[in-house]
Amino acid sequence: MFMVEKLTIVIPTFNEASRIENTLAISQMAANAEIIVVDGGSHDHTVQIAQAAGVKVLRSRPGRAHQMNRGASAAIGDILLFLHADTQLPQGFDSMIRAALSQPMTIAGAFSLKIDASLWSLRLVEWGVNLRSRLLQMPYGDQAIFLRADTFRAIGGFPDLPIMEDFELIRQLKQRGQIAILPASVVTSSRRWQKLGVLQTTLINQSIILAYLCGISPSQIAHWYRTKPKHQ
Repeated sequence: MFMVEKLTIVIPTFNEASRIENTLAISQMAANAEIIVVDGGSHDHTVQIAQAAGVKVLRSRPGRAHQMNRGASAAIGDILLFLHADTQLPQGFDSMIRAALSQPMTIAGAFSLKIDASLWSLRLVEWGVNLRSRLLQMPYGDQAIFLRADTFRAIGGFPDLPIMEDFELIRQLKQRGQIAILPASVVTSSRRWQKLGVLQTTLINQSIILAYLCGISPSQIAHWYRTKPKHQ
């Protein structure tokens, strides 16, 4: 009898009690899958909610790269899916992932992006993200990156960076094969755009990428990002 490849969904969390339950409920619809939540020291009920959902829960020092690597090291799946806690997967995501990775030239992939707010400016953000992803094969972490576990281990996992870990992972993967961008969309939270405003958030994001490409230390970029002026 044909057996589908096992999928491991790794979800890094930090104070995601308001969103993790729905994220887990959708993730648990996958066939032949395990879910690993890696918590970076939440002060809310994130861990308790995940434990009540019956998924594996690990604890680690904070930092998305470290948390995702920690989850991957405990995974038993043939395929790894890295999912942000505020991102909802589309129906049938597991079949789409397995189909994409069955293509001979495809080494990894991600989904198209939707943002859960009705602002017209966010439709422009979605358009730009999806255009960039398809033309440059450069999806980011909020698009739910997936790849085979043996590929992930071969490249050494996520680089242990305080920021831009998803960007660097995809750059390494592009040297080995094609990055598939699936037409189905994940739906991610609009909270970071609404906190500072769409224009300011977009400018900050692009400045971070430019600074990284210019060789500025990720630690310095992360420090600047965390201490940026708050929106009044």
